[in-house]
Amino acid sequence: MKIFADTADIEAIRALAEAHLIDGVTTNPSLIAKSGAHIRDAIAEIAAMVDGPVSAEVAGTDYETMMREAEVLGKIAPNVCIKVPLTMAGLRACRTLREEGRETNVTLCFSVNQALLAAKAGATYVSPFVGRLDDINLDGTQLLRDIRQVFDAYPTLDTQILAASLRSANHVTGALLAGADAGTMPPGLIGELVKHPLTDKGLETFTADWAATGQSIL
Repeated sequence: MKIFADTADIEAIRALAEAHLIDGVTTNPSLIAKSGAHIRDAIAEIAAMVDGPVSAEVAGTDYETMMREAEVLGKIAPNVCIKVPLTMAGLRACRTLREEGRETNVTLCFSVNQALLAAKAGATYVSPFVGRLDDINLDGTQLLRDIRQVFDAYPTLDTQILAASLRSANHVTGALLAGADAGTMPPGLIGELVKHPLTDKGLETFTADWAATGQSIL
């Protein structure tokens, strides 16, 4: 599964990119606002740091505005992936952008039917929101499994499942087991994935035993 950083924090992205732990970046208007940077400057800087796709989201809600904004965003860097909402206007924009050769990320997906329409519109990625479904007592991970089953049943649907709104290590594990093609998550969660109490305990033991030998590798 590809790992994308869901952030517009330049320093966090740089650290993850230098460690080769991420395959791309996703942003949205809320993350851009939180960063305090202008969207064009932020996307340009991020796109220069990572080789994979950088999702930059349109702010318009009608087709014409989305297309004008997509043209601006698409000129920032060749690895910019245009992010559109899962609405009728967004799906129309997705189809047009794909016909123009642009990668697209259809966001705010909460049902199998929505995912099917995104795939029919030619989306490169569709982003089901796992955590937000859990918030209303629905099973977000089950949605990933259901979409995977449908996409596998119809091989002509080549849209990738990008699990979004991942908030815990369990969410990430669930996305992996559900067969998601990619998962996007905050940088802090990526850092949490390396942690395990038995790893910490084992390292503590190894360190103490090595110190007792009085040896040095250097």
